[in-house]
Amino acid sequence: MGSQSTAKTIFLLASMVGWLVVGAALMYLFPVLADRLVSSDLTQLWMENLSRSGYNPILGWVGGGSALIVTVVATLIWHQRFEGKI
Repeated sequence: MGSQSTAKTIFLLASMVGWLVVGAALMYLFPVLADRLVSSDLTQLWMENLSRSGYNPILGWVGGGSALIVTVVATLIWHQRFEGKI
């Protein structure tokens, strides 16, 4: 097995956290996406019940979008600067 630097290990762990946040945001946004794509009586009822309990899809859009941007930019910078790719 090969070895890698501590900096690369930290970068990979931070990148995994970023992608986990993006995935969590997508799961949080699933009811809104299902309602917009399918738009049935069931999804309307689902959204009505969720909105009564304080569901706010803006949190998913902002949190997931910003995590996606930061993760992609960090990955591009890492590969450009330290891996010599791109």
